[in-house]
Amino acid sequence: MSILVIIIHIIVSIALIMIVLLQTGKGADMGAAFGGGSSQTLFGSTGASTFLSKATTVAAIVFMLTSLSLAYVAGSKSGKSVVMESAVPIEETVPSPAAEPAADPEKTD
Repeated sequence: MSILVIIIHIIVSIALIMIVLLQTGKGADMGAAFGGGSSQTLFGSTGASTFLSKATTVAAIVFMLTSLSLAYVAGSKSGKSVVMESAVPIEETVPSPAAEPAADPEKTD
């Protein structure tokens, strides 16, 4: 199930990037720079929204839904971890050189 959501998420991400790059900016009209009456206002003087703006809205909604569902799936997984599965290393005690009996310099064989 999560593989399907990941594939949809990747496809929608690429589509959203492409749709946004295809749109023209608000300042693209040269007449708007010189006070032309055909400039877009904050709410849009063109009236109905274009196909690309509707596609952007749909792609953004699907992107957010897949993002939330992937976050939920990642958060609800069991508590298994690689760190929990590995065994604790056993510490070996190595005798220090001071603990060994020193050789008596007076003894000669």
